[in-house]
Amino acid sequence: MLDVGRHPNIELLAYSELEEVKGEAGDFHITVKKKARYVDENKCTGCGACAEKCPTLVPNSFEQGLNYRKAIYKLFPQGIPSVYTIDPEHCRQLSGKKCGVCAKTCQAKAIDFEQRDKIIEFDVQAIIAAIGYDVFDPSNIPEYRYKEIPNVITALELERLLSASGPTAGHLYRPSEIEAKRKIEDLEKKLKRTKRVLENLEKKFNQSSEDFYREYKEKKEEADKEQKNWVERYEEYLSISETLEALRKDVEKAGVAKRLAFIQCVGSRDFRFYPYCSGYCCMHSIKEAIIAHEHEPETKSTIFGMDIRAVGKGFEEYKIRGADQANITYIRGRVAEIIEGPNHNPIVVYENTKERKVYKQKFDMVILATACAPPKGIKELADKLGIELDECGFIKTDPLSPVCTTREGIFVCGCSEAPMDIPESVSQASSAAEKAAEIVFQYTRKERAVA
Repeated sequence: MLDVGRHPNIELLAYSELEEVKGEAGDFHITVKKKARYVDENKCTGCGACAEKCPTLVPNSFEQGLNYRKAIYKLFPQGIPSVYTIDPEHCRQLSGKKCGVCAKTCQAKAIDFEQRDKIIEFDVQAIIAAIGYDVFDPSNIPEYRYKEIPNVITALELERLLSASGPTAGHLYRPSEIEAKRKIEDLEKKLKRTKRVLENLEKKFNQSSEDFYREYKEKKEEADKEQKNWVERYEEYLSISETLEALRKDVEKAGVAKRLAFIQCVGSRDFRFYPYCSGYCCMHSIKEAIIAHEHEPETKSTIFGMDIRAVGKGFEEYKIRGADQANITYIRGRVAEIIEGPNHNPIVVYENTKERKVYKQKFDMVILATACAPPKGIKELADKLGIELDECGFIKTDPLSPVCTTREGIFVCGCSEAPMDIPESVSQASSAAEKAAEIVFQYTRKERAVA
């Protein structure tokens, strides 16, 4: 990606949207809206001082909501260009409130709250649509209780937990413990504020809060306003302390998740949602189970699926290696329900279709392999490009040339066309680039012949 950003013949228009496409193959006129970052890309050095001082916390979508970012942020560290962006929906200054901390902090003077969207127009000879995909929202399957049971997560959430640059630095802590640690931090701050108030009262009346509270309870006399406030504050202090102690004990007992369940075909191969196979989910789950085992050798993973579709060179051997070397068990069966057990442990209810028996099994964490879905906005983009979508909502292509769309000069690659894994996406990208180069060469030669 860094090489692409530095290439003299490549112009990157990040944080931009396609507005309109006119013309035909060899002579397209493109209109693009470059959205306002409220940060001058030419001045920003990417130092991050602005984000350190920003007071607004926002759930981090790149980390799947497992931690927080600031209202001024980089989507992810390796992003090109390596500059910050202000989120207009959450920025206090852009919402009409007084703030501007980032502008005061930025030594490069890159913050520009007056920046506006720009419309850019240019001519091209060929277009490649590579817009990726969205993942299915498993909340639509109520029996899996996603978002209800904290330790039921998606495969992408697990991907971020296993990442060294992720919210847990690669340690497989459970979301319930992550949330408990977050609560501990909040309660410690609250306890500190309450303790400060109590210390002021103790100094004023020259008496400890504990003694005052005991006397107040014994006498049961009518207290004045200040004494009532003291009582309320001390009771709040006791309540917070008790909750903190319980949370700390729970977190101390908890370690990394070692019993993992992977549920395949969540939303895919399902006529209620997406009837097709998402292709890469089986191998993705096996890969994540192997990585989890590498992080913690005691980890045991169980993969529940109707079947394991390991289609690709060396994929079947990889699947077998997972079972032999990474403590992976494959169970043929559809999971009926997930219920919550003690200590937020998910309990999987499933039928083993080989044995024709129903079982219940407890795990530390359940991972849902969600379907590869057409990206949001693909219909609007297809209308702008003047191309068709197939019955599943992906970009329609020629069966004999899977990178060619229904409009000459416009090509597609990756999951924009259909669910596929990384090697296939890379291979298809090379093919799409070659087809686009043919158009460029063909129409450039015609122009030279006319000239």
